[in-house]
Amino acid sequence: MSGEPVVLIPGLASTPRYYAEQVAALWRFGALTFANHTAHDSMAALADAVLADAPPRFALAGHSMGGYLAFEIQRRAPSRVTRLALLDTSARADTAEQTANRRRVMALAAAGQFARVNEELMPNYGAERRRLRVMKYRGRVFRGGFHDFTIKTGGLEVYPRLISSEHRVALDPGVLSSGNSELDTLLGGGLERGSSTLILGPAGAGKSLLVLQFLAAACRRGEKCALFVFDEELGLLFRRSKAMGIDLEALKNTGNLIIEQVDTAELSPGEFAHRVRVSVERIGARTIAIDSLNGYYQAMPEENSLVLHMHELLQFLNRSGASTFLTVAQHGLVGDMKSPVDVTYLADSVILLRFFESAARVRRAISMIKKRTGAHEDTIREFRITKCGLTLGAPLIGFEGVLRGTPTYRGDGESLLRENRN
Repeated sequence: MSGEPVVLIPGLASTPRYYAEQVAALWRFGALTFANHTAHDSMAALADAVLADAPPRFALAGHSMGGYLAFEIQRRAPSRVTRLALLDTSARADTAEQTANRRRVMALAAAGQFARVNEELMPNYGAERRRLRVMKYRGRVFRGGFHDFTIKTGGLEVYPRLISSEHRVALDPGVLSSGNSELDTLLGGGLERGSSTLILGPAGAGKSLLVLQFLAAACRRGEKCALFVFDEELGLLFRRSKAMGIDLEALKNTGNLIIEQVDTAELSPGEFAHRVRVSVERIGARTIAIDSLNGYYQAMPEENSLVLHMHELLQFLNRSGASTFLTVAQHGLVGDMKSPVDVTYLADSVILLRFFESAARVRRAISMIKKRTGAHEDTIREFRITKCGLTLGAPLIGFEGVLRGTPTYRGDGESLLRENRN
């Protein structure tokens, strides 16, 4: 990038000081220009003004609303923009509600009511979020960016921003078994240790039970595990799992299973990442389960970079040799399913659960959609939840459309599980 001019666009409520660290690192490589992002009241007019003042060809960086403006500049003059960097922004246009919120904040700022601006930018529910940032530490290398912290009895507790590349241990190769031979067969013999697995399906399909199957098997082998529960009260979870043959409370009492009930109204991404890191580095957990990402996502709706947080967390767990299980509840029960957040590309393995109807009964189906680390069955099997856990049937070779929830029957039904009252 030697000699290449750079145009920097701050966010709506930011000034050029936002780019102080970048300026300190980039000024020697080329001319730096700060775009005026407040001179006009439309993206089109702002983009024209920036282009009028910018060099003939330049690299462009935009933060937050500045990213929206950068998109408009790129669209209007693609031949002039040599490189594009987008920071904490979105490729999607604002919804009507988001536009109204922005206009309300702008009106408050124009009226000088900056205290109310801060209130508007705070989360709509739950505790306030506190962050700190080190701007300068002469003679020392420090970790830039924002770091979450909380005020507790005795002082501050700071959660440094997680950087996965700083953590790497010698991996223990091997296969993680579920303790269920039928399930392991479907998964190609089990899952690779140190990998991440995403379990998708509608509410009530059995995602949590599938995760508990792996945790219970690991605990019985004497391995340390950690379960972070967002969506369910622990007492209910203990009773429900015990009725299906998994005594979580007994496993917890052995010390091999650490269970944390996460209060979704009191959490920040940095604090949650810190809890996971403690379970791995101090307690020695080698199997981590997060149930569910829906709860994690809903706990922090104002966060624009939750997928990036999750990417860094999964990378850390992988490089620490920990096996990770994530669940996502999809919207809907049958037919087309939609996920509130797409992290399928982050996971090494993806298991899909579905409801389907046959012979006037609602049944469950399981299939493995993705496994980066080896071969697996490409079949769809029926499964049933019993007092002994999971029971898998033969591949559903007589049906088509099972994953859509509305299958077409083309066989004799021999692959369906028979009713067993026991």
